[in-house]
Amino acid sequence: MLFAALRSAVYVVFLTVTVIPWGTAVVLASLFLDATRLYWMCVGWLRLAIWGARAICGVHWRVQGMEHLPTREDHRSAVILLSKHQSTWETFAFPTLMSHPLAYVFKRELIYIPFFGWAMARLDMVHIDRRKRSEAWNLVAAQGKRLARQGNWVIMFPEGTRVARGSQGDYKTGGTRLAVATGQPVVPIAVSSARCWPRKSFLLRPGTIDVSIGRPIPSTGRDAAGLMREVESWIEAEMRRLDPEAYPAGAAPAPRAAPAPAPL
Repeated sequence: MLFAALRSAVYVVFLTVTVIPWGTAVVLASLFLDATRLYWMCVGWLRLAIWGARAICGVHWRVQGMEHLPTREDHRSAVILLSKHQSTWETFAFPTLMSHPLAYVFKRELIYIPFFGWAMARLDMVHIDRRKRSEAWNLVAAQGKRLARQGNWVIMFPEGTRVARGSQGDYKTGGTRLAVATGQPVVPIAVSSARCWPRKSFLLRPGTIDVSIGRPIPSTGRDAAGLMREVESWIEAEMRRLDPEAYPAGAAPAPRAAPAPAPL
């Protein structure tokens, strides 16, 4: 445990030392670069961040299901990614794994984090005020449609926040409402990141994170609540396959009623 704590402390220093010049460069470059080039410039730091987690803390990863996503050459195919959310790791890793620019839907307070948040504020993403739920949904819907026309992929975490390993949060219907409104398919993603990087913690443990990408689920003609139940069912069943030791033996996903029509 002491060795893991020391390695984690080194990693935090590594992130801090690298994000300051990178974030500053992104802010300055935003005056000259278009949105796509600026996005991939930010992805460069994210690659460095997950490389650092591997090199310093022994956090490895493996991905299955990439064939379910549109290829890099398929610029016009937009999807909505709906992912399990257990730690900071997937927010860093997903842009480095995906062939298309991602647009996160996130709380706007993050843009005030020095350097990291300042760089995020320059990207074409959707930052919302969760206190104004109706306005937040209108913004997500409008921006989501625009981003889809550009071929960008919107990514949302249906549980709304990071959940502890072995836990199941309340899946909200914002992502599937957007899918139904835009006609885009949803792609469920399961990720066992809390195995190595627990939520609300910078104490990283060596190991391997599994990422499983499901088949696209069409949204045309679907009900948002029913579609989210299908997404939830796939993700939670897949989590039990990827990380069985985190769940009681034989425990099935908790049955849920239809999700409330919350925007996010």
